Amino acid sequence: MSETTPTRAAVLELKDEQRAMHEGYVFLDEKCLLLAGEMLRQLARHADLERRLQAAHEAAMSALQAALARHGLQGLQVQPAAGPGDSRVVRESRSLMGVPLQEAAWSAAGEPPAPAVNPSPEVRACRAAFDAMFAAAVPLAAVTGNLERLSQEYRRSVRRARALQDVLLPELGRSIRGIETRLEELEQEEAVLMRRRA
Repeated sequence: MSETTPTRAAVLELKDEQRAMHEGYVFLDEKCLLLAGEMLRQLARHADLERRLQAAHEAAMSALQAALARHGLQGLQVQPAAGPGDSRVVRESRSLMGVPLQEAAWSAAGEPPAPAVNPSPEVRACRAAFDAMFAAAVPLAAVTGNLERLSQEYRRSVRRARALQDVLLPELGRSIRGIETRLEELEQEEAVLMRRRA
């Protein structure tokens, strides 16, 4: 039983605390629903981006095979690479219930490669296919990070909600009932004493 002195003020204070805890539980429950909804949206986007990356990967492998067939491995290795130039990952951030979410895209503004000694359409197609594959990987990486952060926050919120629902709220309810029972006993004892005095 609680160490709290059995008074009406203590009961009212504990009931206020119980009400605040219940509001916290309701908030956490709604937060879990919002996080789960966003995770479903992100999972659908992840599946779509993964399909795009797989298609880009297959196209890059086909282009690589064609370039290898035309130039051979050593001939392909000596082809000039494009410089990074102003290429960069462009990110947009937002927040959902305190969880940072990002969207990312590849902004390809690289320097054109130096002129090749033995240029071919296969080499250009191979370079373009690998650029497309990289551009498909960047948003997938952002969504994967979003899913990880959402999952961590969801698990944390569920743990907190369960702690409130299964441990703290029942414990507080028992404390309130114990104090109310003790108050009733004290009132009955006082009533008996008053009758004996009368």
